[in-house]
Amino acid sequence: MKYYLITPSPLGNVTIQANDDGLLGLWFEEHTTLPKSLGTFAPEHAILVEASKQLIGYFEGRVQSFDLPLVAEGTEFQKRVWRALCDIPFGESISYQELANRIGKPKAARAVGAANGKNPISVIVPCHRVIGKSGTLTGYAGGIERKKKLLELEGIALT
Repeated sequence: MKYYLITPSPLGNVTIQANDDGLLGLWFEEHTTLPKSLGTFAPEHAILVEASKQLIGYFEGRVQSFDLPLVAEGTEFQKRVWRALCDIPFGESISYQELANRIGKPKAARAVGAANGKNPISVIVPCHRVIGKSGTLTGYAGGIERKKKLLELEGIALT
Protein backbone atom coordinates (compact mmCIF):
# COMPACT_ATOMS: atom_id res chain seq x y z
CA MET A 1 0.00 0.00 0.00
CA LYS A 2 0.95 3.60 -0.55
CA TYR A 3 0.51 6.35 2.00
CA TYR A 4 0.94 10.11 1.90
CA LEU A 5 0.87 13.29 3.91
CA ILE A 6 1.14 16.95 3.05
CA THR A 7 3.54 19.16 4.96
CA PRO A 8 4.09 22.91 4.66
CA SER A 9 7.40 24.38 3.52
CA PRO A 10 8.64 27.88 2.74
CA LEU A 11 8.28 26.95 -0.95
CA GLY A 12 4.69 25.73 -0.69
CA ASN A 13 3.01 22.56 0.46
CA VAL A 14 4.92 19.33 -0.11
CA THR A 15 3.27 15.96 -0.69
CA ILE A 16 5.30 13.06 0.69
CA GLN A 17 4.51 9.47 -0.33
CA ALA A 18 5.80 6.20 1.11
CA ASN A 19 5.04 2.55 1.49
CA ASP A 20 6.07 0.38 4.43
CA ASP A 21 9.56 -0.09 2.93
CA GLY A 22 10.49 3.52 2.33
CA LEU A 23 9.97 6.83 0.62
CA LEU A 24 8.39 6.75 -2.85
CA GLY A 25 8.07 10.43 -3.64
CA LEU A 26 8.16 14.04 -2.58
CA TRP A 27 6.52 16.72 -4.70
CA PHE A 28 5.79 20.43 -4.49
CA GLU A 29 2.44 21.85 -5.51
CA GLU A 30 2.10 22.04 -9.30
CA HIS A 31 4.92 19.50 -9.68
CA THR A 32 4.86 18.04 -13.19
CA THR A 33 5.60 14.48 -12.02
CA LEU A 34 2.95 14.15 -9.29
CA PRO A 35 1.32 10.70 -9.59
CA LYS A 36 -2.41 10.28 -10.19
CA SER A 37 -2.88 8.14 -7.08
CA LEU A 38 -1.18 8.97 -3.79
CA GLY A 39 -2.70 6.19 -1.74
CA THR A 40 -4.14 6.62 1.74
CA PHE A 41 -3.70 9.80 3.76
CA ALA A 42 -1.63 8.67 6.76
CA PRO A 43 -0.18 11.56 8.79
CA GLU A 44 1.01 9.13 11.50
CA HIS A 45 2.97 6.77 9.21
CA ALA A 46 6.49 6.53 10.67
CA ILE A 47 8.39 7.03 7.39
CA LEU A 48 6.22 10.00 6.42
CA VAL A 49 6.59 11.60 9.86
CA GLU A 50 10.37 11.20 9.75
CA ALA A 51 10.60 12.53 6.19
CA SER A 52 8.51 15.56 7.15
CA LYS A 53 10.69 16.17 10.22
CA GLN A 54 13.92 16.00 8.21
CA LEU A 55 12.47 18.18 5.44
CA ILE A 56 11.47 20.87 7.93
CA GLY A 57 14.99 20.68 9.39
CA TYR A 58 16.42 21.15 5.89
CA PHE A 59 14.38 24.30 5.33
CA GLU A 60 15.37 25.60 8.78
CA GLY A 61 19.07 25.06 7.97
CA ARG A 62 19.56 22.24 10.52
CA VAL A 63 19.65 19.27 8.10
CA GLN A 64 22.12 18.98 5.22
CA SER A 65 21.69 15.31 4.39
CA PHE A 66 18.74 12.99 4.73
CA ASP A 67 18.65 9.58 6.37
CA LEU A 68 15.58 7.83 4.97
CA PRO A 69 14.95 4.55 3.15
CA LEU A 70 14.36 5.35 -0.54
CA VAL A 71 12.32 2.99 -2.72
CA ALA A 72 11.41 5.13 -5.74
CA GLU A 73 9.97 3.29 -8.70
CA GLY A 74 11.80 3.66 -12.02
CA THR A 75 13.99 1.95 -14.58
CA GLU A 76 17.40 0.63 -13.58
CA PHE A 77 19.03 3.53 -15.46
CA GLN A 78 16.86 6.08 -13.66
CA LYS A 79 17.65 4.51 -10.29
CA ARG A 80 21.36 4.64 -11.10
CA VAL A 81 21.09 8.37 -11.86
CA TRP A 82 19.03 8.97 -8.71
CA ARG A 83 21.62 7.16 -6.56
CA ALA A 84 24.34 9.36 -8.07
CA LEU A 85 22.30 12.46 -7.23
CA CYS A 86 22.44 11.45 -3.57
CA ASP A 87 26.24 11.67 -3.74
CA ILE A 88 26.19 15.40 -4.60
CA PRO A 89 26.96 17.12 -1.29
CA PHE A 90 24.83 19.89 0.21
CA GLY A 91 26.00 23.26 -1.09
CA GLU A 92 27.50 21.90 -4.30
CA SER A 93 26.21 21.67 -7.85
CA ILE A 94 27.33 19.74 -10.92
CA SER A 95 26.46 19.71 -14.60
CA TYR A 96 24.44 17.06 -16.40
CA GLN A 97 27.66 16.09 -18.19
CA GLU A 98 29.45 15.60 -14.88
CA LEU A 99 26.56 13.48 -13.63
CA ALA A 100 26.78 11.36 -16.80
CA ASN A 101 30.52 10.97 -16.21
CA ARG A 102 29.94 9.92 -12.60
CA ILE A 103 27.68 7.03 -13.64
CA GLY A 104 30.14 5.91 -16.30
CA LYS A 105 28.02 7.07 -19.25
CA PRO A 106 29.83 10.17 -20.56
CA LYS A 107 27.88 10.17 -23.84
CA ALA A 108 24.51 9.97 -22.09
CA ALA A 109 24.13 13.52 -20.75
CA ARG A 110 20.70 13.92 -22.38
CA ALA A 111 19.45 10.59 -21.02
CA VAL A 112 20.82 11.56 -17.60
CA GLY A 113 18.96 14.86 -17.87
CA ALA A 114 15.74 13.01 -18.69
CA ALA A 115 16.20 10.63 -15.73
CA ASN A 116 16.99 13.60 -13.50
CA GLY A 117 13.73 15.22 -14.59
CA LYS A 118 11.79 12.07 -13.64
CA ASN A 119 13.20 11.96 -10.10
CA PRO A 120 10.15 11.39 -7.90
CA ILE A 121 11.83 12.29 -4.59
CA SER A 122 12.48 16.01 -4.90
CA VAL A 123 14.89 17.73 -2.46
CA ILE A 124 15.83 14.49 -0.62
CA VAL A 125 17.24 13.10 -3.89
CA PRO A 126 18.78 16.46 -4.84
CA CYS A 127 18.08 16.79 -8.55
CA HIS A 128 18.03 20.57 -8.00
CA ARG A 129 21.83 20.46 -7.60
CA VAL A 130 22.28 19.62 -11.30
CA ILE A 131 22.63 22.67 -13.51
CA GLY A 132 23.63 23.47 -17.07
CA LYS A 133 27.26 23.15 -18.17
CA SER A 134 27.68 26.94 -18.26
CA GLY A 135 26.29 27.30 -14.73
CA THR A 136 22.82 28.21 -15.92
CA LEU A 137 19.62 27.02 -14.33
CA THR A 138 17.78 24.47 -16.40
CA GLY A 139 14.37 22.87 -15.95
CA TYR A 140 12.98 21.62 -12.69
CA ALA A 141 9.72 19.68 -12.37
CA GLY A 142 8.82 21.76 -9.31
CA GLY A 143 9.40 25.02 -11.16
CA ILE A 144 12.59 26.92 -11.97
CA GLU A 145 11.93 29.49 -9.21
CA ARG A 146 11.84 26.71 -6.61
CA LYS A 147 15.08 25.29 -7.98
CA LYS A 148 16.69 28.71 -7.65
CA LYS A 149 15.45 29.06 -4.06
CA LEU A 150 16.68 25.56 -3.11
CA LEU A 151 20.13 26.35 -4.49
CA GLU A 152 20.20 29.69 -2.69
CA LEU A 153 19.12 27.97 0.56
CA GLU A 154 22.20 25.75 0.21
CA GLY A 155 24.46 28.75 -0.50
CA ILE A 156 25.13 27.83 -4.12
CA ALA A 157 26.09 30.92 -6.09
CA LEU A 158 24.20 31.27 -9.33
CA THR A 159 25.65 32.82 -12.47
